[in-house]
Amino acid sequence: MKLKIDRLKEIREEKGLKQKDIAKILNITQVQYSRYETGMRLMPIDKLSRLAEYYNTSIDYLLYKTDERKPYANSIMH
Repeated sequence: MKLKIDRLKEIREEKGLKQKDIAKILNITQVQYSRYETGMRLMPIDKLSRLAEYYNTSIDYLLYKTDERKPYANSIMH
């Protein structure tokens, strides 16, 4: 069974990015990001929001609440 955090790794790898690349985008250390991606720490909502914006998707997609990759049509972010 997949853990919910697996999607963070999957979407990052699909884009050909390393953890340090995402850490830089989030203005955190690679170690900090690694802890989010492995489920050792919960990612704060502001970081999830930034990732959803960066990946052009929704927080729900990142958290496996939906399999729909597109951001919500009525989202104020898009």
